[in-house]
Amino acid sequence: AHLLYLPSTTLLLHSPSYLSITHQEHKMTDETKGRDKTPISSPKPSPTCSVTSYSGTSIDDELPYNVGSEEQLALLPPECLSGNKLRPLRHVSEDGQVYTYALQPMFYSVIFILLVELLERFSFYGVNYTQTSFLTGVYNEKWNAGMHSIAASSYVSVSTAVAYTMPFAGAFLADSILGDYWTILFGAFLFYIPGLVLIFLSSIPHVLGETFNRAALAVGLLLLWPTGTGIVKSVVNVFGAKQFHPLLQSSLIEAYYVKFYMCINIGALIGGIVVPVVGQHDIALAYSYPVGMLCIGMVLFVLGTERYVKQKPMGNLFAKKPIAGPVDTSIGLGTIFKITGLIIPFNIAYSQMATTFIIQGTVMEKAFGFLDAASMNNADAISVLLFGWIVANGLYPALARRDIRIPTTYKFAIGSLLGALAIAWALFMEYKIRATYEATGQQVSILWQSVSYFLIGAGEIFAVSAAYEVAFTASPPEKKVLASALNLFCVGGIPNVLCIFLYQAAKGWFQNSRGTAHISKVEDYVTARIDNYFFVLLIVSIFGIVINLLPITRDFVASIEEKATEMVKTPTMKRSPRFRRNQSKDFSVDDEESPLLRMKRHQAYLKYGSGPVLYKQGSMRAGPSMFKQVNKKQKHLKKSAVGKLYNPKSKAPTLVMTPDGKPLTAAAIKRQDSI
Repeated sequence: AHLLYLPSTTLLLHSPSYLSITHQEHKMTDETKGRDKTPISSPKPSPTCSVTSYSGTSIDDELPYNVGSEEQLALLPPECLSGNKLRPLRHVSEDGQVYTYALQPMFYSVIFILLVELLERFSFYGVNYTQTSFLTGVYNEKWNAGMHSIAASSYVSVSTAVAYTMPFAGAFLADSILGDYWTILFGAFLFYIPGLVLIFLSSIPHVLGETFNRAALAVGLLLLWPTGTGIVKSVVNVFGAKQFHPLLQSSLIEAYYVKFYMCINIGALIGGIVVPVVGQHDIALAYSYPVGMLCIGMVLFVLGTERYVKQKPMGNLFAKKPIAGPVDTSIGLGTIFKITGLIIPFNIAYSQMATTFIIQGTVMEKAFGFLDAASMNNADAISVLLFGWIVANGLYPALARRDIRIPTTYKFAIGSLLGALAIAWALFMEYKIRATYEATGQQVSILWQSVSYFLIGAGEIFAVSAAYEVAFTASPPEKKVLASALNLFCVGGIPNVLCIFLYQAAKGWFQNSRGTAHISKVEDYVTARIDNYFFVLLIVSIFGIVINLLPITRDFVASIEEKATEMVKTPTMKRSPRFRRNQSKDFSVDDEESPLLRMKRHQAYLKYGSGPVLYKQGSMRAGPSMFKQVNKKQKHLKKSAVGKLYNPKSKAPTLVMTPDGKPLTAAAIKRQDSI
């Protein structure tokens, strides 16, 4: 096949002779050797890649998806090599931009991004875990906002909802205006750090006024801090994933997301220990740590500037992208929202860790003299680290050896089940707190509450991490950050807004026998009926289990994942009518499938549970059945197709000559194709 570049059009000519076109020379393939033919040539061939046709397929022609060694580098076609020793891998984006990638991006550039995430999560959770106690005066009875439990919980939910909604602003800035790198700096230095400084200053008596300055706290806690958090959070995980070559290192992205989520929880664990413990003695000193840690993180981030792959913004984020073929095969953000929305019931349970779990923990006895309600959030981080290691190194490998795949919706259901168990345990603790106080007048140890946090952490491994990966893998290349923002909106935005409405609807259950919402003392707490609120949350979590186990939900998500798999593995290119006719006569399963055959294969896939296997893509393993599957040959991108994939459309007219030495005209192409 000959790729001919004409003004505003890319056409494919097909003749009995199949030619190979390169930058330096034009060679005939085996089918044209010995014939008296002159290759079609162009005075200005594309400098980006070569186009090579081939007949037949072989394993050696398949591109690897885990390139990370010099041995693998030597096997790659020249189109994928940059010649740069530090960044030897080359990629041409859809808009024709050339980017180079490191052979070991995890140690070359991603390490800086992971450190930023760890220190940023230290800052975020150090403040987030202690907000409720700070607002209700637990840390300083003389200098605080003077809020009761409902007001403090609503305040925290509003702050968290803003933090998980502002990723849309981050997505717009990153994908349309500034790019990922500059958006991270913009959000951190203009919003995040100033917000933390304002929260810190408001905790110091008489610095911002003679009385507690609630207005300054509101600006820092409800505007600057959550806005900066949302902008940075939506971009940083995608920016890290973009440091990997999208084709040659695609299977390494899962390992990156595992490390990314581990850094989240390491930062949350350290921040959740240091800030609450120090806050029991001096809350102002405790709030100085998040400021310092985030500043250190941003300094490290800037130090890695020269190592990053900084892709240019794609333009108008909300503009509809032109369709390359007759049918739009892209996956819309509405579809991604439908998938990530399935974890909202679990995340409603997850949101209780910073609100009602804290309220419950304040009337329980400290463990070891220093572990208070805010410190118990560390049980969640420990659970994520522990169960994350067990699942990644034990459960998933064991299932893979037996060729068993857990569908994504079943992972969501498992997460929702664990969330339901966490709420059920909190409901049990309500009865235990009341029964113990009425019987002995004593408090229950805070360690009893750790079970709820451990169950929530285990649920995150299945629900939240799977949603992160789906949002990145299934989204269009130009809307990765927006898809990440949509996922974060379902993780923290929508659930916290719903919690605010639940707080207001259940306001009477949070009042003591005197009709006030001040229930920070155990004698007042036992007269409230917060157990009714936890019972409502239990029903919500059970609904999340049921909706994710429905066959229609399972099959819908599986079909989207299969579609995303095919989009990654198969370049979409225009074909001439004659080429399509020839393909319909001589079709091979290794070539691109016809729409009819693909539909039939997909129907069989949904019915019998077989289908393409995405190796090393944890939550993207297609297959609606957990039973053992029959092995099936994986579809790979061919080395010889790289040229077609990387060759951008010509922006200027290029003269193409016929074998007779005459300029090729559009009329000649039309006649050739009609034959």
